[in-house]
Amino acid sequence: MAANTERRRRALLLAAALAPPALAADVACHLTYGGEARTISARPTTVPHAVAPAAVGSFFLFRIVFRQEPADLAGIKLYTYVDRDEGPTLIHQASYPYPPPAAVHGFTGRHLVYEPLRDSELQYWCELKDAS
Repeated sequence: MAANTERRRRALLLAAALAPPALAADVACHLTYGGEARTISARPTTVPHAVAPAAVGSFFLFRIVFRQEPADLAGIKLYTYVDRDEGPTLIHQASYPYPPPAAVHGFTGRHLVYEPLRDSELQYWCELKDAS
């Protein structure tokens, strides 16, 4: 009986060593608008339509949709809207595979988004961070 227990223990240790690492991560986007810097983070979701945008200043809305699974739908999508009286209007969209490639200024590089009526500028870049 002890031999069976030892074999099971070794089999479990081997399986754990050979298993792919779990990718527990958040997306963190670093935004600058009107001289103010802030970070918006997003956890993985399985319901992308339920992800609400975050207000940035009085003109912009920024939305992060992060899917890790299912594998065929995994990716990171970033949306920038301008908040107009008639409702939010999409002015910028970017899509990245998951897991994303590493680059300077995170996986996105640095983006500059301009609101056409007020000439406002939103700067952002995003990175994958260990979930905390």
